[in-house]
Amino acid sequence: MNKLLLIEDDPSLGYILKEYLQMHDFSVEWAQDGEAGLAAFHQGTFDLCILDIMMPKKDGFAVAEEIKGTQPQMPLIFLTAKALKIDKLKGFKLGADDYLVKPVDEEELIARIHAVLRRSGGAPLSMPETFALGSFTFHTQNQTLTRQGHTQHLTPKESKVLEMLCAGHGDLVARDAMLKALWGESNYFKRRSMDVFISKLRKYLEADPTVKIVNVHGRGYLLEC
Repeated sequence: MNKLLLIEDDPSLGYILKEYLQMHDFSVEWAQDGEAGLAAFHQGTFDLCILDIMMPKKDGFAVAEEIKGTQPQMPLIFLTAKALKIDKLKGFKLGADDYLVKPVDEEELIARIHAVLRRSGGAPLSMPETFALGSFTFHTQNQTLTRQGHTQHLTPKESKVLEMLCAGHGDLVARDAMLKALWGESNYFKRRSMDVFISKLRKYLEADPTVKIVNVHGRGYLLEC
């Protein structure tokens, strides 16, 4: 069963869509504003996200940007009351897979969800238990890096930072997205704290020169291996 994250601030529409999607064999978690939606996203595992654009606290564009910064391959469908071309272009530039204008036709939404899932492979995007990083093996569950019989135990925060880098699959992981996901906000002190964790991870990985955490100035990080 595919699990969907629905972020929609209209209580009537949100309830109707959740019930309809569940009737069609989807598991659905519903959040009623952008901040609650991001909190649910970071705490759960989803196959596709459905985002309203006009929402309190964080709009759908800001939510999409953070989701894509964390999981670049996550499929997204936007819902909006506006049919302006500029909004559609902005949504697609942020990585949207599809775009529906309200009022939403539930049958069309189901068809589009199935189409997006087929294009994306339809497989759950859950975090694997292990990642191969050059000659290292990163175990996400027990939070260890293993190489040639030597095991480095990671702190929970070190492990989460490395998980986000691994989930990027070689794509840029936005600095602000990582800060907000793991530290809750982006400010000078949080940035300095994250820099310390990145430095520690680089030190752990330096035994294999093919594995690198590359800093893209002003934007974020790339894990190369």
